[in-house]
Amino acid sequence: MELYLDSADRQEIEEGFGLGILDGLTTTPTFMHRHGIEDVDAYLLELAQLVPVLQVEALGETADEIRAEAIRQVELGLDPGRTVFKIPVSLEGVKACRRLTDEGLLVNVHLVYTLQQAYMAMHAGAAYVCPLVGRLQDQGQDALALVADAVDAVERYGYDTRVMFSSVRHVEHVRNALQLGAHTITVPFSILVRLTENVFTTVGTDQFRLHTRMLTRTVGEVMNSVNPLVTGDTRLRDAIVSMTEYGFGCVTVVDDSGDLLGVFTDGDLRRLLQGNGRDVLDRRMGDLKYGTPISVERSAKLNEASELFHRHKVDNLLVLDHGLPAGMLDIQDL
Repeated sequence: MELYLDSADRQEIEEGFGLGILDGLTTTPTFMHRHGIEDVDAYLLELAQLVPVLQVEALGETADEIRAEAIRQVELGLDPGRTVFKIPVSLEGVKACRRLTDEGLLVNVHLVYTLQQAYMAMHAGAAYVCPLVGRLQDQGQDALALVADAVDAVERYGYDTRVMFSSVRHVEHVRNALQLGAHTITVPFSILVRLTENVFTTVGTDQFRLHTRMLTRTVGEVMNSVNPLVTGDTRLRDAIVSMTEYGFGCVTVVDDSGDLLGVFTDGDLRRLLQGNGRDVLDRRMGDLKYGTPISVERSAKLNEASELFHRHKVDNLLVLDHGLPAGMLDIQDL
């Protein structure tokens, strides 16, 4: 199924065709007016250089006027091999379609609301017939049935016409077009950019990215560069101030030589206060007893740190650099 962009916005067009997946562009006088285009002819020539196929309006009251407008645009510089002239369905429109087709030009008969209109366009040699699905559904009509019937008519009678699913309002319309066997669909930019979206794809992609980071990045790359460190001579009350200033729930305690004595946590603080009261705040950090801290080497991968967090149910890990305290890794860093 061909995929067209339906737009007159230069930025949308450049971005859309930059994807490398679009087959062509459809545009309308309404779009031109909406974007303040004053020199329509010059703008069409610009667009023709940006896209592989350009579908433009050829308007007129009679078949002669419609044909004359199409010829005028060809003489203006539009490539007849890469230009499709859009004509609203009518008796004069299908007459013009037949004449232009016989002259080797491509025609899209659009604003189609019934199978009879689609049939007239097919029989007149239209390269495209264009039912307006969204507009029909706005009126409570079974637009999808019209598309299905038009596709069936093309296949049953062997018409050399492509059914273009147009007036696309939401992503689901693209699925409808594919299921119905439409030959072409033209979508606004807002729909185009959502065609690859899916919440489960997003979740899965995020998981892949997360696991890639966990397997490739090291503790040293993500750990907080601030190292809350106190010596054994530091009073407990001063150690608490350091914890607060650094925003950590723990502090590393070392002796005068820089060797590790242990890690003091806010949990240790609560237990000391409950057992000894406020007098404990004047004790020196070197006088306290410490268990073996849960530690990880600076060069370890993040998945190893994550496993330690979960296995020991802690919020902080002591980071070592060749056995010496180098900082703390908070679970939020992960």
